[in-house]
Amino acid sequence: MKSTIGKLYLIPTNLGDDPVWDVLPASIEAVIDIIDDYIVENEKSARRFIKKIHPKKSQQSLQLQVLNKFTESAEKLSFLNACKEGKSIGLLSEAGCPAIADPGSDIVQLAHQQNIQVVPLVGPSSIIMALMGSGMNGQSFAFNGYLPIGKNERKAEIKRLEKLSYDQNQSQLFIETPYRNNKMLEDLCTTLNAQTRVCVACDLTLSSEYIKTFTANEWKQINVNLHKRPAIFIIHKD
Repeated sequence: MKSTIGKLYLIPTNLGDDPVWDVLPASIEAVIDIIDDYIVENEKSARRFIKKIHPKKSQQSLQLQVLNKFTESAEKLSFLNACKEGKSIGLLSEAGCPAIADPGSDIVQLAHQQNIQVVPLVGPSSIIMALMGSGMNGQSFAFNGYLPIGKNERKAEIKRLEKLSYDQNQSQLFIETPYRNNKMLEDLCTTLNAQTRVCVACDLTLSSEYIKTFTANEWKQINVNLHKRPAIFIIHKD
């Protein structure tokens, strides 16, 4: 008889400390109820999240494998062994949706290679929510991760993305380390064409959520403190 292969569930998490049920569907509790094996970025925060979702879940029953930028490729190959034994596995991100700007994409790729069914669950993606709230082109867009840190390299990349947005009518999204957010907005204002639109979307889904789109020139007149607030930046030159 052919043995049953477990599934890989991609389980979203909340983006901050606000109540989880404000942003996550109740179906996530049912999934966590049946899964004991997880692939996570941080064991402590993963256990805390699971407890919030399912307080009665036995912490002793949890089997957690840590996936981060230091995880070796050879080690990742064993992460889905439980699926081959008929157990389902949950993949958790630190914030938002697994595999989106997240190391979990490597595990999803392995699942496809090993013919393991991948089940993405509904949850908040800061990238998509920022684009939704920006008023920019949702038909054509690109997420570019982090921009260079060096002053000259960063300026050149900002100008390249601006030109790309104009040539392709494509919104360009990127992020910055939260403590450098204010400097990022300053650099955008001084580097971009005055009429290029800039969206800043930070603290998404939280009570302090802030989403505004202005031209680079208009942003120069606006006083907003983005320090240590998770943010998405979007630019588009029309």
